[in-house]
Amino acid sequence: MSTLRLREVYPRLARTIADLLLADPLAATVDDLPFLGPCTCSAGCANLLTAPPGSASPLPMTLLRDGKAVLTLSLDPSGTAIRDIEVLDAAVLG
Repeated sequence: MSTLRLREVYPRLARTIADLLLADPLAATVDDLPFLGPCTCSAGCANLLTAPPGSASPLPMTLLRDGKAVLTLSLDPSGTAIRDIEVLDAAVLG
């Protein structure tokens, strides 16, 4: 079974993440991010999962557009993989 990619479900979001990461090595990983669906921990949760539930770590990276926080990425403990994406501004979804 083929895994959906974030770029297939939310192409604008994937482009936005890569653009906001600029030269960060994480930008090169965005095209291959899997999409496992929205987090279901609560009705108001705005996270999109790119790893199984419970994989998020306490290493956040907030991405800003024009000085405003639009996304927070939860990274793995090494800081080299995006585990989930908190959408702070729904406009980035497209």
